Amino acid sequence: MIQSWFLFVLFSLAVFRLTRLIVFDTIMAPLRGFFHDEVEEKDEKTGQIETYIVVKGEGFRAWIGELLSCYWCTGVWCTAFLLILYALIPTVAEWLILLLAIAGFAGVLETLVSKWL
Repeated sequence: MIQSWFLFVLFSLAVFRLTRLIVFDTIMAPLRGFFHDEVEEKDEKTGQIETYIVVKGEGFRAWIGELLSCYWCTGVWCTAFLLILYALIPTVAEWLILLLAIAGFAGVLETLVSKWL
């Protein structure tokens, strides 16, 4: 039972990191840019910058654009990818999951530390 809980925590952290990588990180902006544009507008009342997603194309391209604009949707597909990889090539998946889980945990720690300091 402990191993299954530990694996669940590792998968959760790995999916969190992979999803953030795809949806938010700058390094993946060129990939996202093929499927949607991010439009920034300044709110006249508050002065804050708001970002909107404009999906490009039709059909499959638009579907991917919608997927990449939704953190929850992308998270489900990232989960499916890691689970299938783990079922088919467990040795490779274990290393990838461990790498992503450690990076995800480090990101959570950084957020907590930066809020406290």
